[in-house]
Amino acid sequence: MASIVGKTIKGQTYYYLREVARVGGKPKIVSQRYLGKAADIEAAMNGATAMPERTRHLVFGGVAATWEMLKRLRVAAIIDDVVGARRSDAGASVGTYIALAALNRVCDPCSKLAFSDWWAKTAGDRWLRIGGGALDHRRFWDAMDEIDENDLREIERRLVAHMVETFGVDVTGLVLDMTNFATWIDSGNVRAPIAQRGHSKQKRADLRIVGLGLVVSVDGGVPLLSHAYAGNLPDVTQFPAMIQELAARFAGLCEQVAVTGGQLTLVFDAGQNSEDNFALLDALPVDFVGSVAPSDHPDLLAVPIEEYRPVDPERFPGLSAYETKKVIFGRERRVVLCHSQGLHDKQSRGFDQTLAKASRQLSEVAARLARGKTRKARDKVEAEIAAICRPRWVSRVISTTLSGVAPAELRLRFRTKPKARADLEAELFGKRILVTDKDTEHASTARVVADYRSQEAAEGDFRQMKDPKVVSFSPMFHFTDQKIRVHVFYCVVALMVARLMTREAEHAGMHMSVRELLDILGGIQETVLLYQGERGRPRARRMLTEMDPIQRRLYDLFGLDAYAPKR
Repeated sequence: MASIVGKTIKGQTYYYLREVARVGGKPKIVSQRYLGKAADIEAAMNGATAMPERTRHLVFGGVAATWEMLKRLRVAAIIDDVVGARRSDAGASVGTYIALAALNRVCDPCSKLAFSDWWAKTAGDRWLRIGGGALDHRRFWDAMDEIDENDLREIERRLVAHMVETFGVDVTGLVLDMTNFATWIDSGNVRAPIAQRGHSKQKRADLRIVGLGLVVSVDGGVPLLSHAYAGNLPDVTQFPAMIQELAARFAGLCEQVAVTGGQLTLVFDAGQNSEDNFALLDALPVDFVGSVAPSDHPDLLAVPIEEYRPVDPERFPGLSAYETKKVIFGRERRVVLCHSQGLHDKQSRGFDQTLAKASRQLSEVAARLARGKTRKARDKVEAEIAAICRPRWVSRVISTTLSGVAPAELRLRFRTKPKARADLEAELFGKRILVTDKDTEHASTARVVADYRSQEAAEGDFRQMKDPKVVSFSPMFHFTDQKIRVHVFYCVVALMVARLMTREAEHAGMHMSVRELLDILGGIQETVLLYQGERGRPRARRMLTEMDPIQRRLYDLFGLDAYAPKR
């Protein structure tokens, strides 16, 4: 039974809401809540019906869910355990700063200079009380300075081990891939040797780039190993370091999987191919599925399409394959030559567009020469024609003839050769050559194809990291090698968190992308109602916005009730 009782202390009466119940047959106070003095209760009653003077809306859902996942991963705790404690006057631990940086990368990527302004618009200060001065960008830099390259490697090892155990991620299927990211580092900066000019996959040849290799799980596309490297180094040169670290990190798991008669499978693309890399793979207890360039194996391309057999019409409609064995990179290996009608049709349409563009440009050159007004020498015109015909396969299908010597005498004739086009389609279009060390007894053709197609997990991760809105590598305003490596690390942690969140939602029957998930969570906001009294600071009441059924399911899934304002 609940009742209101008063206690008089030094002439003042204080009121409590008390609940009494029988415990063991005897009456006992089981709950007592302080209400205040009579004036306080009167003000509260008046405030219950009063209109707020103003309101504030704070970001809640996405920030709370991401922070909960960071806590479950023990990101801050693991980092602090590796790096060690800081001085007592530090604003927060190193692990807390890195966790905050990863949180920001997931929800709304911004610079460290803008972080405190962003944080003030969230509800995060209710469960993580850090003073405003501690969120200055220089405090983040101080924390980042505490982590060296060896620390990053050890932190990632412990973090991944804890993640696999806690979330039950299946790591028997692994995908390795590499990409790079453009930076805005000045050309004269000698403190960032990791940022170099190279082949930019963002088509920014004018900018210095940083390379990133990832090994991710087929189960959810969760990053398991990251490797930052100089942007001017070819991907193939980074493969050995990643494979050796992978073997060391998952040695125990390899043995455990082997007991059950299975083995880890690593999938990678042709960009990692070399004889040394394949020799390294042969020495490790890991199966692999890769690919080789079709143009390097004309004998396989010459196999008649009639000898191909359907792989699995239900799982892979339009896909057929031809199997054989061939010596590749110093050893006889199982080869699966695939032909996808869907890929064939796409390549055909794309090549039609390439041919149309080349024909249009050649027609313009021919018309200009026919007018006899050109001043270009013959070698210059030949170079122009060669540039037009440089795109893949164009010179094989279009023949050109340039006659004349003097500029005014030059004439161009060209034609498209239908038979050459037909031969090209039959030879190359829709074909891919897979190579694996899995035998037919343990892996069917369909299994090999499915393994290879799992590369989408890594490709999807790289696309996500290049999304400017959420889980983004950019912006990056760091200009030293050490800070860039730390930046890469917490971006990978952000990706890990985001992938685990979508994986949890998937297991709960909600299939959605990272951006869609964060958009839905972003709709759960915190409203602060501010009531101004006759004097003093305004009183605040906090509540969450109304949720739809999907938001409510995500609210429960990520345990957001622990972060919600309490009335």
